Amino acid sequence: MTIGGKIALFLGGTLFGSAGLRILFGKDARKVYAETTAAALRCKDEVMKQVELVQEGCSDILADARQINADRAKAEETEYIEESARV
Repeated sequence: MTIGGKIALFLGGTLFGSAGLRILFGKDARKVYAETTAAALRCKDEVMKQVELVQEGCSDILADARQINADRAKAEETEYIEESARV
C-alpha cells in the first residue's frame, strides 16, 4: 500500500470515528442511555427487595433451628440428670 493510500485510510477512519462519536454522544443516544440506566436501577431495587425477603426467611429458619437445638440440649440434660439420680 502506498503512502497516499495509508493517509487516505487514516483520514477516512478519523472522519468515521468523529461521526461515530457524534452519534454516541448525541441527544437521542443520551436519552436511550438514561432510559436504560433507569431500567437497570429499577431492576436492582426489585432484586434487593427479593434478597431482603430471602434473608428474613433464612433468619427465621435459623432462629427456629437454634430453638430446636436448645430444647434438645435441655431434654438431654434432664435425661442425664434423671439417669444419674437412678444410679
